[in-house]
Amino acid sequence: MGLILEKPALEVVMAFLSQKSRFSGPPAPTGMTRQAPLIGISLKVASTMVFFVMATALKIAAETVPIGELVFARNFFGLFPVLIMVAMRRELGLAFRTANPLGHLTRASVGLTAMVCGFTALSLLPLPDATAIGFASPLFVVVLAFLLLGEKVRVYRWSAVGVGFVGILVVLSPHLGDAELDSNSMIGALIGLTGAGFAALAMITVRKLCETERTSTIVTWFAGMSSVLSLLTLPLGFLLPGQAWIIPDLPTAGLLLLIGLAGGVGQILLTQSYRFADASTIAPFDYVNMLWAIIVGWVVFSETPLPAVVLGALIVIAAGIFVIYREHKLGLDRTKARRASSPSRS
Repeated sequence: MGLILEKPALEVVMAFLSQKSRFSGPPAPTGMTRQAPLIGISLKVASTMVFFVMATALKIAAETVPIGELVFARNFFGLFPVLIMVAMRRELGLAFRTANPLGHLTRASVGLTAMVCGFTALSLLPLPDATAIGFASPLFVVVLAFLLLGEKVRVYRWSAVGVGFVGILVVLSPHLGDAELDSNSMIGALIGLTGAGFAALAMITVRKLCETERTSTIVTWFAGMSSVLSLLTLPLGFLLPGQAWIIPDLPTAGLLLLIGLAGGVGQILLTQSYRFADASTIAPFDYVNMLWAIIVGWVVFSETPLPAVVLGALIVIAAGIFVIYREHKLGLDRTKARRASSPSRS
């Protein structure tokens, strides 16, 4: 796997460097969107598939690679597809210009925390369980938008959020019921829920950044800063031997490269999907992830979701779709924020 992935990656980088002058022209014009919902939905579904390739490789690699190293690989190798996309849009120079580096640092810190929590949950829980818990993120967004942005939330959305959190409790019940306090199942469930909260907070910080920053700037600074910040996990090996970074063998190196490239390509597909349809049209297809989680969990990891997890996931999905519907009716389309956001798995 390592040899298969390394050659195309090298060719892409060399092609990018050889055509550098081509990307020095003016940035791509704004208003490059058009209404083609089927294309947008197709790109969105494709992005969920690519992200699940990343999640599968990550879960396999997590058996031997520490979380900090996985996070670094996701961001560092994922930076190359993002830079190529930005360069193709002739925004490479603009992507590094910002008047708000502190805002990007805050967004990177929050997003990186969400990523660490999400990856940890993924390593400790079955795929369907970790995925279902992650569905709490849109519910947290509504709560945080009310608390931090002063957004008006009426009774319909509060009701949907309440029902959604009941669904999350149903998902959590197999892990919190008879589980020991130090069990991997309980720890993974609580860390996954924490990650969903930080992912929602990351969305809020992105929404603030979107008021003054370009999408390409937000995505590029996040990937770059997250790569640097993830290096801070290197000293953890002295305190927690299980988190000491390793020198990967060839198959593991291939998995790390796949994690980063799949994450970057998934981000590109996600970004492009919002050029063809509104967020309110595309966002519900996030829940296709549950289908991939069940299929991949069963085929690759021999994981069968518990009935409580499936029931809870269905409740959360129904609540999430209702929240999206209400936001659309109220004109709260979060297209820019969704386009520039990188959820814990991205």
